[in-house]
Amino acid sequence: MLIQNLSPLASSLFSLLAIVSLLLSFVMLGSRWLKNYLYAFAGESWAIAALSATVGYYGNYPELYLVAILTLLFRGLLLPYLIWRIIRRLEVDREIHVVMQPSSSLVVGALFVMFALTVSFRAAGQFHLELTVAVLALTVMLSMKLIGFLLLAVRHEAISQVLGLLVLENGVFLGSQVLVPGMPLLIELVILFDLLIVVACFGVLVGYLLTHVGTTSSLELKRLVG
Repeated sequence: MLIQNLSPLASSLFSLLAIVSLLLSFVMLGSRWLKNYLYAFAGESWAIAALSATVGYYGNYPELYLVAILTLLFRGLLLPYLIWRIIRRLEVDREIHVVMQPSSSLVVGALFVMFALTVSFRAAGQFHLELTVAVLALTVMLSMKLIGFLLLAVRHEAISQVLGLLVLENGVFLGSQVLVPGMPLLIELVILFDLLIVVACFGVLVGYLLTHVGTTSSLELKRLVG
């Protein structure tokens, strides 16, 4: 198993890239500006692409080099560009209606990390992996998933919603690179292309909200219409 046979340098690189990804999720929690969300998501995607390449190098998984390139192109460049175009078209700069203030969101996010760390220690203990990078990988993966759910719950701009969903998915993707690096390449590619469909669907939804409701806030979606 890769995580049981890592050199100190490899463990340090894995840890650094995982922690950078998690910190960029906190940047999104602590801001109301949509462009900050976008920059943080792009930086997070670049860190995950670097992590994929690093895992491919140290674990001798050459297919992960392709995954790293596609992650950089799709998650780090194409998706942020498409979302940036939506932001420009909407002329919306920041969140106005929030359930929780950014400072409170950061506190809740920190509690989520503590919860994820506790769960990760117990899960890793079942497989005798307490002293490996698996604990950190599990912690970051669970933390980013919880932060993604938090963004979906407390932010109501449509752009914030899609970025929260993408952060959640980034957490799953990051964890899979470290914990199950031999995952079939086809699955990785399907996940990447699914994200394009998600962003395209949200683009249509945002256009509908702006045209028929006059706002891009999900608070205005009071009921479903058949």
